Amino acid sequence: MHSSHTVNNDDILLKLCHSVSHVLSSTSASQVSHAGMVQSISRTRLKPDLGCFSIFDGGFSGLVVINFSADAAIEIYRRYMINMGMPESELAFSHTSDDVSNVMGELMNQILGDFIGKISKELQTSISQSQPKMLTINKELTISVDTNLDNAVARRVSFRTENNHIFYLEFAMDKTEFIRSADFEMDEEFDADSLIEAHGKAAHKPKVQTKDMINDPSVKGIVADDADDLLSELGL
Repeated sequence: MHSSHTVNNDDILLKLCHSVSHVLSSTSASQVSHAGMVQSISRTRLKPDLGCFSIFDGGFSGLVVINFSADAAIEIYRRYMINMGMPESELAFSHTSDDVSNVMGELMNQILGDFIGKISKELQTSISQSQPKMLTINKELTISVDTNLDNAVARRVSFRTENNHIFYLEFAMDKTEFIRSADFEMDEEFDADSLIEAHGKAAHKPKVQTKDMINDPSVKGIVADDADDLLSELGL
């Protein structure tokens, strides 16, 4: 988010785009990126080949739709399953497979969880989401999704997989602004996985201990203190 005191719809959309790229890249062990241009649209639609949507409500209301091409869905699905340790010979080849729909629905759930967690912290508000719904859609069909918003702002952003397959995020929400108080300071974000990894490396680092060190009362309990320090940094 930019440094001004006002956060608007496009700032929130950018945060959602970051969550899509981050979650799909990390879970599929590949590079998923979004375009630098955002398209203004009149309404959100589910489109071929695989459409997924979820509604969120709370501090602000809105709708998230992701329309995957068959190639994009299969690429992300297969990379995700292989990254999870599944043998390639056991994976589905068609985007119409129930297994593909289930995995894409789970990834959508992770995307929204990442987005809602970050945006709730930054905007000091509470948001809940509906369970994502997946639909396999043929080439002759598009489905308009009514947002039931009073003053909706709708946007579309294109994404690209590592193999250059395209899919689209469509986003609609109430036109809104959050105004940051002059004395408001946001807590510094940290990556829990990186923190745990750093402590793990420190724990495995060879230590030279002498007889005097072992008998020194000030040295005793270092291992326990390391665990306490980690829990403290995680805020637990």
